[in-house]
Amino acid sequence: MNSFEPGTSKLGFIGLGNMGSRIATRLLAAGYSVSVYDRNKFKAKGAPPSESIAALAQSVDVLLSCLTDDQSIRDVYFGSAGVLANAKPGLVILEMSTVMPATSRELALKASTVGVHALDVAISGSTPAAEQGTLTLLAGGNPNVFQQVIPIFKSIAAKYFHLGPNGAGTTMKLVVNAILGIEMQAIAEAVAMGEKGGLSRDVLLQVLAQTALIAPAHVGKLSRAARNDYNAQFPLALMNKDFRLILHLADDVHALMPATSASCKINNAALATYPEQDFSVVIKQMEEMSSGEPAKKSTAN
Repeated sequence: MNSFEPGTSKLGFIGLGNMGSRIATRLLAAGYSVSVYDRNKFKAKGAPPSESIAALAQSVDVLLSCLTDDQSIRDVYFGSAGVLANAKPGLVILEMSTVMPATSRELALKASTVGVHALDVAISGSTPAAEQGTLTLLAGGNPNVFQQVIPIFKSIAAKYFHLGPNGAGTTMKLVVNAILGIEMQAIAEAVAMGEKGGLSRDVLLQVLAQTALIAPAHVGKLSRAARNDYNAQFPLALMNKDFRLILHLADDVHALMPATSASCKINNAALATYPEQDFSVVIKQMEEMSSGEPAKKSTAN
């Protein structure tokens, strides 16, 4: 079984947004030949742009994509100008978007009819992790194809897991992000309560970040919140999209998610006010929602 190694494999990349551009840069640094396509004409330094999706699909061994939503996948992969209608047999697709598992399964099924292999390879991690090559990848699909693309994964991620058949990777991503969003909401509520109880905001955030309760994904958010820095690493709008996907999946499988539903409502309110900010801005949102009464005098010296 051949694997896709640097120097011998041609890669294509579609979607050079915050995550995609950084992943493409990591692949180039690892020695891969990478060609790119982005509808907004974004570029990755050192990666030649392709004139069309069709041209890219015809010229590469492995095609990675990091797109906005389910409809973007359909636009890129389906139709006469899409990837599947123009791909050479044997092409491997690594689709990295956060979408419904049903969309991942639909892509894989249609790909198989034209001799193309598709894995859903959901990304866990923010833009700093993408830059550092420390992402966690959650994959669903053929386990043999998963083994073939491990050299690619090693170039961009610290951990990578095969979860099961197509759709398993995106399902796991929604599981992960349900916890991510709920925990951030819990942090926001607890921080607002502590401030109202008289704790120094700076001390509260500093100490909280050093407790065993805070997940690594949230530790950096607390230090940035202490500086009132909510510039987007993981945009609030994307967390909002993920909340909607999570609740859609929960509806489909008849899973009860009251905490997720409540967190989504606060996320919706924050999005109306802070559409361009990081998802940690719910901390600010809860502080403002709790400021109907003046906070008690700080107990810090």
